Amino acid sequence: MKSMPDDPVTRTHAPVQARRHIQIILNPIAGRRHRSLLDAVLARLGRAGCAVTLLSTHAPGDAERLARDILARIPTERPDLIVAAGGDGTIGEIVEGMLKSSAQKNDIPLGIIPLGIIPLGTANVLAGELGLPENAADLAYLLLSAPAKPIFVGRANGRCFTQMAGIGFDAHVVASVDPGLKRLIGKGAYLVAAFRQLRRFSFPRYRILIDGVAHEAASIILAKGRYYGGKHLLAPKAKLSDPSFQVCLFKRPGVWNILKYTLAMRLGFLPRLSGFRIIAGRSVRIDGPQGDPVQGDGDIIAHLPVEIGIAPDPLLVIGPANDQAAN
Repeated sequence: MKSMPDDPVTRTHAPVQARRHIQIILNPIAGRRHRSLLDAVLARLGRAGCAVTLLSTHAPGDAERLARDILARIPTERPDLIVAAGGDGTIGEIVEGMLKSSAQKNDIPLGIIPLGIIPLGTANVLAGELGLPENAADLAYLLLSAPAKPIFVGRANGRCFTQMAGIGFDAHVVASVDPGLKRLIGKGAYLVAAFRQLRRFSFPRYRILIDGVAHEAASIILAKGRYYGGKHLLAPKAKLSDPSFQVCLFKRPGVWNILKYTLAMRLGFLPRLSGFRIIAGRSVRIDGPQGDPVQGDGDIIAHLPVEIGIAPDPLLVIGPANDQAAN
């Protein structure tokens, strides 16, 4: 994305009326790693005349609770924007809170307040999918003035995910990541966990129903977006704006096949690899070892057996005008 002038106030081509009342839900652990970016965005929003409320989380579940609290105050208080300042886990909690508030209060549609993102986390897969810039000036401009776009999120046994859900090897990797090591070395903690799982994973078979049609696979990823683990291409036809999944079936088990799939994805030709298949679908049921983990956007959100579907109403998110994932 081409860099814009430093001060959002000076930009005269804003496509929508500038937002002035912004509530930011911050994961302070992620904020410590990217403090300079956060401070620069906050400074620009302040110079633009925004009333910014910064709400910090202290424990798992806090971001969800804070999002629900914000929506519970409507119509007495109604911010122009809710912003997730953190990683994919923080975003997931906030979206979960917004979904539950919408379901509990029928007079509050899910898209009544859009969601913005300041990417501060370890992976920031959704931010990459949306094509969010990495500099403070352009991020502040987007939060102030960019149009909101509808995206459809998935639900696994009632718990939401925005980018992907995984069952099999990658879910076991996520479940075994050491939180302390993740805080220390970031993405490297997933690599350590992956090597450990290569030695111990038993490669069971999973049974999948996709819109009522039966399949089997060694691992499964339900993609809402194109990318996995950063900018690695997984599902080229996936769009956040589509009310459906691209169900990625890794058909062949074993350590060698895991390494082959991983290398193919990093090199960009996984969709053409034999033993890998993508099927579009809206309703998915997966059975396998009882209690096997289901990861959503890098966190464990459910366990087998699992029913996965699309949330009925779209969520509005802020992103660049030219992002492909939401079009």
